[in-house]
Amino acid sequence: MSFLTLDLNLLRVFDAVMTEQNLTRAANRLAMTQPAVSNALKRLREALSDELLIRTAHGVKPTARAEELWPTVRQALASLEEAVAPAEFDVAKAHATFRIAMADATAALWLPALVRTIETEAPGINVRMLPLMTRDPRASLLRGDVDVALGRFPGVVAQLASGPDSPIRHEPLYTGHYVCMMRRDHPLAKKELTLDDYCAANHVLVSFSGRARGLVDDALAQIDRERRILLTVNQFFTAGQVVANSDLITVLPYHLIAATGLSDEVVTKKLPIEHLPQVHISLLWHERDARNPAQKWLRSKLIDITSEATFATSEPGS
Repeated sequence: MSFLTLDLNLLRVFDAVMTEQNLTRAANRLAMTQPAVSNALKRLREALSDELLIRTAHGVKPTARAEELWPTVRQALASLEEAVAPAEFDVAKAHATFRIAMADATAALWLPALVRTIETEAPGINVRMLPLMTRDPRASLLRGDVDVALGRFPGVVAQLASGPDSPIRHEPLYTGHYVCMMRRDHPLAKKELTLDDYCAANHVLVSFSGRARGLVDDALAQIDRERRILLTVNQFFTAGQVVANSDLITVLPYHLIAATGLSDEVVTKKLPIEHLPQVHISLLWHERDARNPAQKWLRSKLIDITSEATFATSEPGS
């Protein structure tokens, strides 16, 4: 195949189908008929000598070649779009859908303020929240599955800080601390939480992967101590519900407790563990969206929400 003879419109179709994983939705996005999309894919398959997208019961599944090709196509199309798009973003008239990856409790803190902004300033803007399934959202950002990711990404941010060649950009938003949370009438609720009592209790761990080990366990291992993780869950709200209705205890970022809706039913204790890292909340995005006016508006609003929020930062009582 010669690049000089390749119809670049086929790449727009390819990008839309990869984004939607469905021919009908891709056709709607492109304002084309489904047969026209199918024909364009057929021509691209012939040009690249690869199936690219295989039909399944639920849509289409990309081949390895398609997965390899898509990030480059996405970045190239984004650069072209940026070059020809208007320099200003008229939020009052704009129509756009933003996809934001974040955990449930993080969403409970940031999304209400973002929705209020949309209702008053941006009536044509839609938001799709996607759950965080991992502490490393870079693959989703590279594929274009999400526009931004908001949350705690300690390993990722450390690598980005030391590896300037990455196409993923980040902005620190908020720094907080961890606390131990338990129900108000828990046997440990009326006294100082000692290390022995903490290790003897049963624990619920918020783990997106289901792995029954977290940063607290790493800190305990350094002093030859351990705890029992009776339960792992993948949502902060679920952890709060379990703790409020059992003798299990958990560790949460202090600012997320209000997002569980259980502030009146639980108490927090200072953790009897030294050298536990702080909670660093960051905003991540792909460099292809760095100068996109719509994406810049979204990022600025999320940053504004953080600066205007009244996250509690005082230490819990013992």
